[in-house]
Amino acid sequence: MKNIWVPLSGQVAQQRKVETIANNVANANTVGFKKDQLVFKEHLTAFTQGVEDIHIPRKEFSPGDFYHSQGAENAMVAVDGSYTIHEQGQFIPTSNPLDIALKGDGFLEVLTPNGVRFTRKGNLSLNRDSEVVTDQGFKVLTALEVAPEAMREPAAINSIPKPEDRVLKVPTNSKLTISLDGEVLTSGGSVGKLSLVEFSDKHALRKEGNSLYLTPDETNILRTDIKTTVNQGFLEGSNVNAIEEMSELIKAHRHFESIQKAINAYDSISGKAANEIGKF
Repeated sequence: MKNIWVPLSGQVAQQRKVETIANNVANANTVGFKKDQLVFKEHLTAFTQGVEDIHIPRKEFSPGDFYHSQGAENAMVAVDGSYTIHEQGQFIPTSNPLDIALKGDGFLEVLTPNGVRFTRKGNLSLNRDSEVVTDQGFKVLTALEVAPEAMREPAAINSIPKPEDRVLKVPTNSKLTISLDGEVLTSGGSVGKLSLVEFSDKHALRKEGNSLYLTPDETNILRTDIKTTVNQGFLEGSNVNAIEEMSELIKAHRHFESIQKAINAYDSISGKAANEIGKF
């Protein structure tokens, strides 16, 4: 009963879908969260094994030779991959001067123990060293004031400031104002500019947990002509529609149960065949 692997592959795919939707629902109230979605594909045996002699068998014809399925009876379901939907989330007013919401495709550049990462989670605060940090304690970086052309020149690479030297610090007990372009102002003037970056291909970003993203290619980062704006006193909510996701979760569960019934039917047929053949 090799055909039992066909519904089993569908069940595995549906289980992945359930897990993805459940994670979306669990983060419906997470600041700056972007929901994920799976893409499925059908795997046809004929595509990998070829269709040679499938229409003209070199043997005596039988009735079955006139009903060619092209291997469709062995079609498997596979998860082709997942992608993140980067739609804008709704703004939530907080009146906290250290809360920011990004409008546009940009991300904040932050320093983590694993290196530089990118996030849209804007509930910021100050640590004991007066450094601006995220709610996870990751340090917010200031903009890299280097022309993109210079970053590609070997002679200029050594002059680029290290991430540790770009951590944003503000004077204690100062009233902060953050402009739309990310400039951080106090009564004494500007103390730095938030590092806002955009990407040539947002779908190349990989999630790393804690609303952090990693780009596998540095050339994907855009540091000039940034159109993203910073909105002080707001937070960007998740772009997950909880009602819509719950509806999809119910559908996925029903599909999973339907496939389970098909597997049980195959198992029952296999059991009967073994028992009946044993009687002869």
